[in-house]
Amino acid sequence: MALKPGGRFSLWRALHPSKSRWPVLTLVTLTAINLFNYLDRQVLSAVLTPIKNELHLTDGELGWLATAFMLGYFLTSPLFGYLGDRFPRRWLIAAGVAVWSLGTVLSGTAHGFWSLVMFRALVGLGEASYGTISPGWIADLFPPARRNNALSIFYAAIPVGSALGYVVGGAIAAHHGWRSAFWLAGLAGVPLVLGMLLLREPVRGANEAPVAAGAEEQPQGWRNYLELLRRPRYVLLVLGYVGQTFTLGGFAIWAPTFLYRVHGMDLERAAWFFGLSLVATGLTATLLGGWLSTLWRKRNPAAYAWMLGLSTLAGAPVAFAAFALPDPELARIMMIAAMFLLFLSTGPVNTLILETVPVTARASAMAASIFCIHLLGDLPSPLLVGMLSDSVGLAKAVLLLPAALVGAAAVWLWLAWQMQRKS
Repeated sequence: MALKPGGRFSLWRALHPSKSRWPVLTLVTLTAINLFNYLDRQVLSAVLTPIKNELHLTDGELGWLATAFMLGYFLTSPLFGYLGDRFPRRWLIAAGVAVWSLGTVLSGTAHGFWSLVMFRALVGLGEASYGTISPGWIADLFPPARRNNALSIFYAAIPVGSALGYVVGGAIAAHHGWRSAFWLAGLAGVPLVLGMLLLREPVRGANEAPVAAGAEEQPQGWRNYLELLRRPRYVLLVLGYVGQTFTLGGFAIWAPTFLYRVHGMDLERAAWFFGLSLVATGLTATLLGGWLSTLWRKRNPAAYAWMLGLSTLAGAPVAFAAFALPDPELARIMMIAAMFLLFLSTGPVNTLILETVPVTARASAMAASIFCIHLLGDLPSPLLVGMLSDSVGLAKAVLLLPAALVGAAAVWLWLAWQMQRKS
């Protein structure tokens, strides 16, 4: 086999595919990394019980482990947004994968509460690099007509990776102990880092019109974050995203417990039901929402925004029914339907975030979005529902979640109307 360029079956061509294949190969690689991103994140949830028993932790301390990850994640995202708009992204992403993999491996060596807190925060820090930078990379690989579908494929890895974190982590822990679950999940990051370093990084704005790509040639650094506040479309997008994330965060924590307390469902069965529903709806709705909105946009420039507003508006009464209906079977059906409707917006919302800002501010835009949706969304929502539950009961407290969807739908429908009017 030839080792130089030119031969029909040369090793050179095998290792360096044609330029036309690179976007797809890169998308596959980044999506695979995103899957492991969420697998590493959710392994902890699968092994909480053995960790509690061995390290003698309280439930409150176990809760802090998830909070430590979230703090490491969203508090450092603005830093990576700044770096991602100024420096080569391939090395930043590779470093992020290496750091979160190291944090996962080290989690398996922890012998106390504080060391485990530190290692989980390290996982969050590494994942912040990936979450803020990789969507902008994908946006530069695909033209606008294909970009939303590409990003929908990328984000479809979230429910799959999350479910694998539960399943794989639990299976490994059952046979080899909870430490092995962290070690194997973390070591899987080594080939991911190597795969990342083999990718070609596209030029920022490579698939934009020349005027749009060259409008702001120099990144603005920290000033990017101030500039984002002057973009009404971006602000409306993030405000609606906060409301949707508030609901999803509360759903993820309290839905299994709701089924157990209100409908008498076995707790383990409730967890399995919610986990399987999350995977099925997350995967199918994310892909379907991306595909449908891409088709719709060929006829309506405001299609992405309408998809956000209408799917969320439809999801609000369905989510309310999921919590209000007395029949357990109907309640579960409505819960599945609500999750499906909410995941329809995953691709379009992230595509719009990237397309409403200059190409030199895409990482900053993703970083600011991540910071806001977690700080104001899924970080406080479980706590607020819990506090309200102590006063009025869980059955009434969870109604706060569909109420947040009404607010999100109102903001996104206003955005859609504005975009429709100016199109």
